[in-house]
Amino acid sequence: MTARPDRVTLAAFLVLILIGGSNFVAVRFSNAELPPYWGAALRFFPASVLLFAAMVVWRIPLPYGAALVGALLWGVINFGVGYALTYFGLQRVNAGTASVLLATVPLFTLGLAVLQRLERPRLRPFVGALIALAGIAIVFGEQLSANVEPVYMLAIILNAAAAAEAGVIAKRFPRTHPLATNAVGMLVGAAILFGLSLLAGETHTLPQRTDTQLAVVYLATFGAIGLFGLFIFIINRWTVSATSYALVVAPLVAISLGALLRGEAVSPFFLVGAAIVAAGVYVGALSGNETGASGGGR
Repeated sequence: MTARPDRVTLAAFLVLILIGGSNFVAVRFSNAELPPYWGAALRFFPASVLLFAAMVVWRIPLPYGAALVGALLWGVINFGVGYALTYFGLQRVNAGTASVLLATVPLFTLGLAVLQRLERPRLRPFVGALIALAGIAIVFGEQLSANVEPVYMLAIILNAAAAAEAGVIAKRFPRTHPLATNAVGMLVGAAILFGLSLLAGETHTLPQRTDTQLAVVYLATFGAIGLFGLFIFIINRWTVSATSYALVVAPLVAISLGALLRGEAVSPFFLVGAAIVAAGVYVGALSGNETGASGGGR
C-alpha cells in the first residue's frame, strides 16, 4: 500500500469531503427542531435498518470473530462515544472553535497509528497536519472563544481522539464489507445515543417541519450510509492518517454550502485559510510516495 491514492480512492475521498461538509448544514436543520441525542439516534437507527436490508438483498454476510469485534468497537467509539461527545460539547462550544479542535484529528490519528504499529513514524504527515490545523485556525479565528467551560472544549478534543481511534480500529481489524461494518456499528451507536437521550430526558417526537424531515432523511442515507461507507472503503485502500484529513476539509465545504444555500458571508480569512488547508492536505496526504503501513496490524 502506498501513501499516494489511486484515482478511484482520490475520487471517493473528494466525495467523502463533500458529504461530510454538507452534513454540517443538515445537522443545523435537524438541531433546530430535534433534541441532539434523539436527533442523532434518529439518524443512525434507520440507516442501520437500511443497511441490514441491503445485506439481505445482496447476501452480504455478517461479520464474525475478530471482524465482529472490530465492527462493535467501531460502533461504540465512532457512533456512540464520538457523537455523544460532539453533541455535549456543541452545547457551549461554537462551530469555529469546534472546527479548530477537530482539526487535530490527523495528529491524533498519526500518533495512535504509530503507537499501535499500524504505520511508521513519518515527518510529512505530521507537518501536513500542522499546516492544515493552522489554516483552519485562520478560517475560524474570529469565532475562537476562551469564554467556554473547559469540560465542553475537552469533550470536542476527546471526540477528535475518538474519531482517530475509530479510524485505526477500522483499519486494524480484519476487513469486512463496508455495509456490514456500518450496519453493526450504527445499530450499536444508535442504542448508545438513545440511552443517553433517555437519561437526558429528551422528548422523542418525529420531525414535523419539512426542512427537518428532509435533513433527517439526508443524514440517514447519504450523510450516514454514504459517508461512513466511503470512509471504510477508502481506509481499506489508503493509510488511516491520510484518510483522516477529510475531517479537516469538511468544515470548509460547510462554509461554502452555507454561502451558497443560506446566503452566509464568506470572509477573506476563509480564502487564505482554505488555501493553507489545501497545502496541508497535499503535504500530509497526497504528496508522499513511500509505503504508509508499517507491516503491523493486518
